[in-house]
Amino acid sequence: MAEPVSQNAPEDDPDRSAEDKPRLSRSEERGGSRRRRAKPAKKRSFWKELPILLVIALVLTILIQTFLAKVFMIPSGSMEATLHGCPGCTGDRILVDRVTYDFTEPAPGDVIVFKGPQAWINNEIPPQESSNIVVRGLRGLGSLVGFAPPDERDFVKRVIAVGGQTVQCCDQQGRMIVDGKSLDEPYIYWENLSKQEQQSFEPVKVPAGMLWVQGDNRNNSDDSRFQGGGGVNGAVPVENVIGKARIIVLPPSRWGGISDHNPQQSAQPVALGAPAWQSGLPLGAGIAAAWPALFVGRKLKSGLRRAAGRKP
Repeated sequence: MAEPVSQNAPEDDPDRSAEDKPRLSRSEERGGSRRRRAKPAKKRSFWKELPILLVIALVLTILIQTFLAKVFMIPSGSMEATLHGCPGCTGDRILVDRVTYDFTEPAPGDVIVFKGPQAWINNEIPPQESSNIVVRGLRGLGSLVGFAPPDERDFVKRVIAVGGQTVQCCDQQGRMIVDGKSLDEPYIYWENLSKQEQQSFEPVKVPAGMLWVQGDNRNNSDDSRFQGGGGVNGAVPVENVIGKARIIVLPPSRWGGISDHNPQQSAQPVALGAPAWQSGLPLGAGIAAAWPALFVGRKLKSGLRRAAGRKP
């Protein structure tokens, strides 16, 4: 009597060895492997991704501003009209290049941001700190991205002379002098057009590794001429320089580059004028010598006339 045939397919027989089972083609094996690995992807919620994106953006901002470029707010008018900034108005935000001076030294005409040396900050009034930790944190974050005044004593000025050069003011036209040459400074801003003159000071030799800096708003700038009592104490160490001001980024109406016109490039040799009392000496001597000359001339003329009258 014949035995009934099993309904199970030969390949499903558990008693069959692996050698007896039919082999699958490579394409069938890959397809089955993909089917086993495939799982439905779960899409992350936008609100879960948003905090991660914000953290990444903040970290990148900190890294960029620490090593490449940083945004600074201009809180005063000492660099008018190159940079706007004054009490009660919206100060410019400038992008400061932090890489350039890793390869070169600051040069005359560069607008730089630097940490104030001790001689500069001794006379500064420290900023009023809030006792609220949240306010201090927000202020620090705003300072980091350039939307609040910085807590530290940072300054922005223009380089006028570098280490080894001698600077003084002024020539007979009221211009700054470096190494005996009158500077070409088209960026100077005069708030009072009727007083276009600078405060004079004696020659100062800038020490090596230091910079002599001044504001473009020449009569409204506490700079190397006055800080630390002026003179050598007013110079700024090169190591204090944070970077070079490149671009005005805010407000949009003032977008553009920042001039780095070199005032020494077209400087002209100048003969320093003598003090006023010395300048008057030739005139006084001329007046003093005029009276005797006039007296002698009259006597001579009178004598000649008498001599001519006595002739037959």
